[in-house]
Amino acid sequence: MLFPAVLLATFGLVQGALYYHARDLALAAASDGLTAARSRTGSSDDGRRAAAGFLERAGGTHSLTAETVVSTRSPTTATVTVSGRALSLVPGLPGWSITQTASGPVERFTTEAQP
Repeated sequence: MLFPAVLLATFGLVQGALYYHARDLALAAASDGLTAARSRTGSSDDGRRAAAGFLERAGGTHSLTAETVVSTRSPTTATVTVSGRALSLVPGLPGWSITQTASGPVERFTTEAQP
């Protein structure tokens, strides 16, 4: 009688760990993409490629499924968003949806402020 409860708790812990791992992976990919997109010579395509490359190198397709990377850059701000789903232990059920965004100012030359 106790065994099913222990088994359910174990599966719950593993499913939670898969979710948090996929979430951390998405945030790391978004941060890596942001670094490329916000550089002085960077572009939104550079950010998208850097985030997608990070996911590929980190094995993201095994931890984060159906991932999409969106990168935008304005004259002052760059933003990279990575979305996907965490793996699910239950066959046929999709994993939890994950969206992580990294945003920051674009590196650019400015004039010195006058006092």
